[in-house]
Amino acid sequence: MHVNLLGPFQVELDGRLIVPTAPKLRQVLSLFAINADRVVSSEQLIEELWGDRPPSSATTTLQTYVYQLRKLYRLGSGSRVTRPGGDAPALSTSPTGYVLMLASDAVDATTFVRLADRARAELDAGSLEPAVDTLRAALRLWRGPALAEVAAGPLLRASTVWLEEQRRGLTLQRIDADLALRRHHELIGELTAMVAQQPTDESLQSRLMLALYRAGRRLDALRVYQEARDVLAAELGLEPMPELQRVHQAVLVADPAIDDDFPAARTATAGRGGAEPPDQLPPDVARLVGRRTQVADVSAPLAADDRTAAPVVVVAGPPGSGKTALCVHVAHKLRTRYPDGLLYARLSDDDGYPVNPAEVLGSFLRAAGYAPAAIPEPLAERSSLFRSWSAGRRVLVVLDDVAGAGQLGALLPTGLSCGTLIAARRRFSDPAVAATVHLGPLACADAYRLLAHILGEERVNRQIAAAHDLVELCEGLPMALREAAAHLELKPHWPIARQVNRTRAGEDHQSRPAPAGEGVHRSLGRTLRLLGEELRAAFCGLSRMADPASLDAMAGVLAVEEHRAEEIAEELATFGLVEVEETTTVPDGFVYRVPRPYAAVVSRAHALT
Repeated sequence: MHVNLLGPFQVELDGRLIVPTAPKLRQVLSLFAINADRVVSSEQLIEELWGDRPPSSATTTLQTYVYQLRKLYRLGSGSRVTRPGGDAPALSTSPTGYVLMLASDAVDATTFVRLADRARAELDAGSLEPAVDTLRAALRLWRGPALAEVAAGPLLRASTVWLEEQRRGLTLQRIDADLALRRHHELIGELTAMVAQQPTDESLQSRLMLALYRAGRRLDALRVYQEARDVLAAELGLEPMPELQRVHQAVLVADPAIDDDFPAARTATAGRGGAEPPDQLPPDVARLVGRRTQVADVSAPLAADDRTAAPVVVVAGPPGSGKTALCVHVAHKLRTRYPDGLLYARLSDDDGYPVNPAEVLGSFLRAAGYAPAAIPEPLAERSSLFRSWSAGRRVLVVLDDVAGAGQLGALLPTGLSCGTLIAARRRFSDPAVAATVHLGPLACADAYRLLAHILGEERVNRQIAAAHDLVELCEGLPMALREAAAHLELKPHWPIARQVNRTRAGEDHQSRPAPAGEGVHRSLGRTLRLLGEELRAAFCGLSRMADPASLDAMAGVLAVEEHRAEEIAEELATFGLVEVEETTTVPDGFVYRVPRPYAAVVSRAHALT
């Protein structure tokens, strides 16, 4: 059995062309073939066939389609079996869906991807002649637009976009290799025809200019630029991109570099191809104090070789505990494990509102090398395209300011060699999560080390008692400690005790309680934005209680029943907004307390109202 997807849809069985006449059967078989030897879940199939409005009989209808395909192509329902002349194909049922098992060369798209990978390796090794031969072999597999004559749903549309981008990238890489091999005369006719078909494609224009210039046709090369500029202005209202302008300038001044491997035209990518892999990580912290154990716990699943799924690790902790700093630090530490890309996105904006996951995926896909016009609008299609791109790569995705599991579904890469690291504003449970690491306050010794790192050991050791008081006031919260220490760093003549006294007085030079600096204030505000009105009011009420509160005391302050007070307190605890302390003084054995830096924020806000 052989399936051709790179052009009009074709299926060959025992030398005969057998194509399903029913559109949905072609659709199902195409999705199976493009994911050959990988499980396609029933949910994916239903989404492909009916989108977000499946009929009530969707599962039964899907089973009927599978039965018809098995009958039409004599596909077994078990594992692949060996027979004379090769392995027999099978359409097997899995616990979550189906898997079409075929020979390794049975799908032209799979062969295309394999040849593309080989060509990239040959290009990286500098073997241009073999690379060009491999690239030509890969491109010869195409007979027209991918999945022609198939009514594609969201998953197949995303796969089509990905395949077409791969085709375009390999074509440009083959042209670049031919230019490097001084085959500019042979390329002029091909490039001229391609430019006529795609007059606004500046990457083709720049390569045609190079070929013409190297062939001694400088005037024709300049004419190509002028025509390109006119078309771009007339159709898009745009000036040429900097790359095309640089080629134009090089041709104008007869730059000797243009006779060599001129870099302005070498922008071919297939996915990313030979381009630099995307790296969106923020800068690493200069020094991460007191988190050695947590760094090891977070790194272990992401660095493991024995995987059954792409690891997802969650770092959860209260506002200002250093979740982002730790995640970014670990991501930098593991960059050699993920050489194909380091992607970063915040899932909440500066005001605490959730970011549209489609915008995040758009950012990821642009970083991966996709042109904006090639990125579909629907979230499901962007997600499928991102997963297709990441499937065969080693990519680490860092998601910051995550409010819950509901934000993750579309953003997780599924390739076994990929990983996801999440900085979460609340604790949550999800089957995809391999490990959750909780960040708490720094231990006293680590808090002293942090102060010493900022203020200098001599200053801290000389005022150790005041440093101890400052650590207690900030309750070991890294952001509060850093802000208090930064305040002292700018005033080297101040004793630490002066900052402690101003903190206790509840007012610094800006009339803001010192443990509640701007960073803590913003971080807490973003978390509070995630709460409902009742929870926000309850948090403000609890923050004004001087002592840790038992459930009955909380119920009295909040004017609710005790069971409701417990629900509120536990919900606040999942966000890290209250701490739970064990005690023998109350029947429940524990009490709740709002950390002092957060209470200072509420106190300041209340004083201004």
